[in-house]
Amino acid sequence: MQALFQREYGSPSEVLELREIERPTPGIGEVLVRVRASSVNPADWLTLRGRPYVARPGFGFVRPKHRVPGKDVAGIVEAVGPNVTRFQRGDAVYGELPGGAYGEFAVAAADAVAIKPANLDFAAAAAVPLAGITALQGIHDRGAVRAGQRVLVNGASGGVGTFAIQIAKSLDAHVTGVCSARNLDLVRSIGADEVIDYTRVDFTRGPRRYHLVFDLIGNHTMSGYRRVLEPDGVYVCATGMPGGPVFGPLPYLLRVLLASLRGGPAMRVLVARPTAADLSTLTRLIEDGRVTPVVDRVVPLAEAADALASQGAGHARGKTVITV
Repeated sequence: MQALFQREYGSPSEVLELREIERPTPGIGEVLVRVRASSVNPADWLTLRGRPYVARPGFGFVRPKHRVPGKDVAGIVEAVGPNVTRFQRGDAVYGELPGGAYGEFAVAAADAVAIKPANLDFAAAAAVPLAGITALQGIHDRGAVRAGQRVLVNGASGGVGTFAIQIAKSLDAHVTGVCSARNLDLVRSIGADEVIDYTRVDFTRGPRRYHLVFDLIGNHTMSGYRRVLEPDGVYVCATGMPGGPVFGPLPYLLRVLLASLRGGPAMRVLVARPTAADLSTLTRLIEDGRVTPVVDRVVPLAEAADALASQGAGHARGKTVITV
């Protein structure tokens, strides 16, 4: 099969190449998916670069464990391994992999994929899994949002942020999105009740208080976040924060954990993990019309290296999808 192969850690133009490799075979509890589309996530950029170095035990010490990048997948079940009963050949599925989606075929654990939403094509479906699950677990699970509560999403125009806005609105929350000026209209269009241009306004110094601050950027102090939370409010940050090449977001996440020991508003770190149950929840929200993936652009597999480089440059707007 043809796949985007990663020779070593480095920049996309230096370490990625399209080449013919052996097609994988599904094992026990796995399915083989004929990939129709994948997408680009910050996690794909980090594993491509092999940073932060502290994560190398998971990435691979010298070279990547997964030589074909790509975590999001949408496609058609080509074959099922032993003990798989939920799927059969021909099923249209989507889900999240540890790697391997930037190729014509990929192996997925059967409990990490679900039937694709009927109202999405493969390109739109591929934009959902990692970002959608992160948003769902941040807003619903860790944030425990209820109707009428005030929610602020810091980093509202990115892949996770655009899902978080819509999921919070589906729970009848009052939602404020923080983003750059060029993305204000986008964030309004997906349901935000209020928008803040972070280049003009520092929301941590405003008068408004929130029941949940879902932070995807990490660009304010712990005291600043506490200042805008209700006494029983919750601060949730995702682990995909920016950081240095050695420790990445770890120092910031440790500050969050230390702040959680002080009492007052809860300060929580989200470590999102894919589940079939969460994918099924996202499917229902999408098929009900309450959540729609925001796709900024669609590129062919041959241009995946450029798409990854753009992700590394930051300031993502929704998702970039890669068609196979």
